[in-house]
Amino acid sequence: FAGYISQVLKNYTDHACDGEYVSLRCPHRTTISIQSSFYGRIVPSHQMCPSRYPHSYATLIKEDVACSVGTSLQKMLDECQDRRSCQFLVNSRLFGADPCPGTGKYLIVWYKCRPNEYKSKVACEDDKLRLSCKKSMVIAVYSAIFGRTQGGSLECPYQTLGMPMIECQSATALQHMIKRCQGKRSCSIYASTYEFGDPCYPGIRKHLNVIYTCDNTPFLLPVDETQLPALNSSMEPVGISTEMALLSNILATYAFIT
Repeated sequence: FAGYISQVLKNYTDHACDGEYVSLRCPHRTTISIQSSFYGRIVPSHQMCPSRYPHSYATLIKEDVACSVGTSLQKMLDECQDRRSCQFLVNSRLFGADPCPGTGKYLIVWYKCRPNEYKSKVACEDDKLRLSCKKSMVIAVYSAIFGRTQGGSLECPYQTLGMPMIECQSATALQHMIKRCQGKRSCSIYASTYEFGDPCYPGIRKHLNVIYTCDNTPFLLPVDETQLPALNSSMEPVGISTEMALLSNILATYAFIT
């Protein structure tokens, strides 16, 4: 049980060298959400994925350590996005043209496990955002963004006023939303710089976007364990049994220890 909880509460990173299988897997009721991917080589082979064949020193110093393939993210999305698990053999033919023939490469993948059923709420700057779940269910926050994203928000059109379209996001938005809403049946929060600070240049209009799910068992859904706050008396889940509150405290303690 403890091992299962530790898997669900973290971000995932997996890697495989050329000729090896990469295997991505998510727990029950979640699916793979690819965050980023790299295929190529940026460190020498003696540090990562050494060559299977003997090389002279002259060959090693010619190794390309500035090699990357731009199609790796799209390939990972095609193979694994929204699936519970995926596995395939890593080799350069999968990613199109080889930018550095003769150099052994490797794949690194960063991903999360997303709940199968989730809700998304958006609030424009200075508006109130309200999250709620049905009776006997509580909020489990999956992600939170406060700031300005490259694609913007259809609900909150920006007035650029001649300012460039640049991304700026609060680094603590997820942690703050977990602290305010995790384990509660409902909660409200203003999408304001008072709550989240101002990650952007003055005058840039921001928005708050929260993805969450409703569940009978709080803290069992994938949030970053490094950002999971310890519970105290003011943060205990509302409307759940004493046993569930005790379980939540045990899980928070376990995440802190690991």
